[in-house]
Amino acid sequence: MDSVLIIGGTRFIGRFLVEEFLGAGYDVTLFNRGKHPNPFADQDGVEHITGDRKSWVTVGEAVEAVGADVVIDCVAYFPGEVEKTVEVLGDAVDAYVYISSGGAYGVDEIPKREGETPLEPCSDEQAVDDSPATYGARKAEGDRKVFEAAENGVRAMSVRPTIVYGPHDYTGRFHYWVEQVRERDRVLVPGDGTNVHHLVAVQNVASAVRTVAEEGESGEAYNVGDRRVLPLKETIGLIANALETDVELVTTNARELAQSDLMMTDFPLYNPDLHVLSTAKLSSLGWDPMTPRSAIERAVEGPVDPERDPGPDPAAVDELLGLLSDSDCYDYFRDHVI
Repeated sequence: MDSVLIIGGTRFIGRFLVEEFLGAGYDVTLFNRGKHPNPFADQDGVEHITGDRKSWVTVGEAVEAVGADVVIDCVAYFPGEVEKTVEVLGDAVDAYVYISSGGAYGVDEIPKREGETPLEPCSDEQAVDDSPATYGARKAEGDRKVFEAAENGVRAMSVRPTIVYGPHDYTGRFHYWVEQVRERDRVLVPGDGTNVHHLVAVQNVASAVRTVAEEGESGEAYNVGDRRVLPLKETIGLIANALETDVELVTTNARELAQSDLMMTDFPLYNPDLHVLSTAKLSSLGWDPMTPRSAIERAVEGPVDPERDPGPDPAAVDELLGLLSDSDCYDYFRDHVI
């Protein structure tokens, strides 16, 4: 395999997929609508075809035009898109890799394992609904379309990342904590800091996708998350180390937060339910991930330009930090509120 077509490819995960496949000697072609700037416009070995992935004929023509051996689908958000794409591809490519999500799992098993942990069900209505509430169900149904395609002779596979962080992350979730550490001496942390929501470096997602394209088994899904699972306070600590600074972590509970109209779930990367993915299956293919320390150092360096501003109201955070720093007020607060 020496040619890859990436559907998407100009934003977050897609950028790193281009670099990953280029570094492995592939010729890379991007297929997208051209709505976002192409960071590889002047890059040798990277071509661009403008087209809408919902035009299945155009997808097939793009694959044929570049002689793609591998197709990576970064932007399939509806199961119908997966179904039509694999139908058009047939056996024309050596590998089709669909980027699904750890959110496809339907129960809170720890850890979540491919082929064992049940997936979210997906109704016909959910399959075409674009609200965040149906995201996991839609990704799960996309996985099932991959499995069906494999039964029909397509070498189709799925990669399920958990929450992704790193340079060019437009979601702002990880960047929220970088900015808290950068701008504050005291950082407000929901709970006691031991909350765990499995993260994955964008570089590790890119290397996982190439590993699966080259070594994966048709009809299989592969979880991808950082090899080491960090509690939130340790993630913040590694951010502080990367920024060469020290911060005081001020942990707080739900009742304290409520005094400033805040909730635990206002804070990015906080999840009331443990979310951990087993990566043993992916590792068995020879996947060798970057460590969280190295990945966080690169994430802190950026560049980053979030399109969203997740996180609690800064004024409310300041208010609660003020309450918790005033010992007399804090004693009263504890005695009369908690």
